Amino acid sequence: MNQIKYIFKTTISTLRTKEGFDHFFKYWLGGSIYFWSGYIIFAVGYGFLHWYWLLAKIIADGISWTLNYFIQRHWVFSHQSHFTEKKHIKRYILIESIGFIIDYLIIWGLKTIGITPYIGYFISAGFFTVWSYLWYQYWVFPVKKETL
Repeated sequence: MNQIKYIFKTTISTLRTKEGFDHFFKYWLGGSIYFWSGYIIFAVGYGFLHWYWLLAKIIADGISWTLNYFIQRHWVFSHQSHFTEKKHIKRYILIESIGFIIDYLIIWGLKTIGITPYIGYFISAGFFTVWSYLWYQYWVFPVKKETL
């Protein structure tokens, strides 16, 4: 519990600085590209081509996750990338796989109570803006720890 408290406290204090805010803004901008590319692909598949929502979402996610990885790894968190590419990719895939399950449960749950997947996509994105930032910042692309 203390680590969670520490992460949130550190994140909030970092975001209050110009450098921290600028970094989060880059993350948000990269995430917006991820979100909108996925949303458009989903809308075409689900709304225009009439695919089952789950198929449309899987295809949209596969393409947008790939875009997002390159944006986050090589632009947003490039100064924090000290692992091998393979290790970053493994961590990214693990976190996105967990997120994948949570995301689909959110959208499925909302759909079962009558909320369209188009709206569910936005609701889920709000949750994942915070979720992904924290995981990327502290685990997928962490700052290199200084050794004494």
